[in-house]
Amino acid sequence: MTLVERFLKYVSFDTQANEDSGVTPSTPGQMVFAKYLKEELEALGLEEITLDENGYLFATLPANTDKPLPVIGFIAHMDTSPDMSGKDVSPRIVENYDGKDILLCAEQNIVLSPSQFPELLDHKGEDLIVTNGKTLLGADDKAGIAEIVSAMVYLKEHPEIKHGKIRIGFNPDEEIGLGAHKFDVEKFGCDWAYTMDGGEVGELEFENFNAAAAKIVFKGRNVHPGYAKNKMINSIRVANRFITMLPTHEAPEHTEGYEGFYHLIGINGEVEQTTVSYIIRDHNRTRFEARKKEMEHLVRKINDEYGLGTATLELRDQYYNMREQIEPVMHIIDIAFAAMKAAGVEPRVKAIRGGTDGAQLSFKGLPCPNIFAGGLNFHGRYEFVPVQSMEKAMNVIVKIAALVADR
Repeated sequence: MTLVERFLKYVSFDTQANEDSGVTPSTPGQMVFAKYLKEELEALGLEEITLDENGYLFATLPANTDKPLPVIGFIAHMDTSPDMSGKDVSPRIVENYDGKDILLCAEQNIVLSPSQFPELLDHKGEDLIVTNGKTLLGADDKAGIAEIVSAMVYLKEHPEIKHGKIRIGFNPDEEIGLGAHKFDVEKFGCDWAYTMDGGEVGELEFENFNAAAAKIVFKGRNVHPGYAKNKMINSIRVANRFITMLPTHEAPEHTEGYEGFYHLIGINGEVEQTTVSYIIRDHNRTRFEARKKEMEHLVRKINDEYGLGTATLELRDQYYNMREQIEPVMHIIDIAFAAMKAAGVEPRVKAIRGGTDGAQLSFKGLPCPNIFAGGLNFHGRYEFVPVQSMEKAMNVIVKIAALVADR
C-alpha cells in the first residue's frame, strides 16, 4: 500500500471518541481499528507487537546497526473528535488544486473556500484529500498513523539507512484528553518520542497550554413567579451573574499566541439548579494558577452575595505545559529541526494553543514534542490534508531515525 492508500483505508474506520462512556477505549470502533493495525504491522514484519485490553498498540522496528543508540518512538492517536461524526467518511482527492472553491456537498451547498480558509492557497498545485461535507476527515490523527507506518516500511525497504531501535505507539482517546492516561511508558521503553499530531507543514511544538476544567453548580430557590418577590433565587440568573464577572475579552474568540483564556463550554439549568462548565488555559504556569484562583474568588463572591452554598466549584487540572520537561533535553528538538531541514521543510517552532498526548507523556517521563502531520481544519467537515504534506511528514520521520544514528 502507498501512503495515500493506507490513509484512505484508515479513515474508513469509525473511531469517534465518547467522553461519557467511562471505558477505555471509549468506543468499540477504536479497538476494531487497533486490531486491524496490529494485523497490518504483523504482515509488515515488525516485532514486539502488543495490543492491550485498553487499545494501546505498540510495535518495534529493530535496529539495523550494532552501534549503541538511544531508542526513539513515534506516536499517533487512533480516535477522532467527538465534535463531528467520523462514520462513513467518504474522502476524495482534488488533484492539482487550482486555488478556487471546492464543492464538498452539492445537495447542501457545502463549499471549502479560500475566502473562508485562506490557508488553502498555500497548497495550490498540490493534491488535497477532502471530505464530502457530511463528516470530518480523520487526518487528526490517521494521517499521523499512516505516516509512521509508511516510514517504518520505507526504512525496512532501505537497509542502507542505518537506524537504532524504533518503537511506534498508537493510542485511543486523545481527543477526550485520555490518550496518555493508560499509556505504559515503561513498557514502551524509549529514551524519547515524537507525536505526529500537528497541523501545517513544518510545525514543531514543545510548548502547550496548562489546562484545567471547572464546573460550577448554582443552587436556586423556586417559588411561584406570581408570589416570588424576596423569595425566589433564580439559579440561571445567578449563573449569568458569575459569567459576566469574568473578563469578557479573555475568551478564545479574543485571544491568540501566548494569551490564555476562560472558555465557557456548557450551560444547563432551570430555576432550581444551573451547571456551568469552563475550560481554563494559559501557557504561563503562574498566570494559569492565578486563573484558577480567580474562579475560586468569584465563587466565594457569589456565595457572599446570595448565601453560603449557592455556588459550588469543582476544579481539576488536566495537563501542563511540556516545555519544562523538554528544556533539559533540547537536543531532541535540535534533531527534529535538522530532520525537517534535511527533508526540505522549513521548521515552524510554535506553541500549541491546545493540548497533546505528548504533554502528559512528557510528565510521565517520556519527553515527547509534537511534529506536523499535515492536516488542516481539524474536527469538522472542512478538514483536509495535502498528499504532499503527508509525504513530507513521513520523510521527516525517516530523517530523524537516520540523524539519531549519525550522532
